[in-house]
Amino acid sequence: MKILYKAKFLRQFKKLPTPLQQEAKEKIALLQQDVQHPFLKAHKLKGKLKEFWSFSVNYKDRIVFQYEKKDHIVLIAIGDHDVYQ
Repeated sequence: MKILYKAKFLRQFKKLPTPLQQEAKEKIALLQQDVQHPFLKAHKLKGKLKEFWSFSVNYKDRIVFQYEKKDHIVLIAIGDHDVYQ
């Protein structure tokens, strides 16, 4: 699985504390291996975000992503539940 990054995601990522950045990198590596890994809790979003998916970095923080192609994922945003707005 190939992972691509939107500029917004990269800006948000750089503002995160270093331990959270490391945790996010680990989860992204897990995503690259297996999108449906149980640790990620990946799920399709609803409503105005129905074309996007999300997975957990930890209890509080999420990463929103979108399938660009069957084997390409684009990371859109990272943050707490406000990332859905």
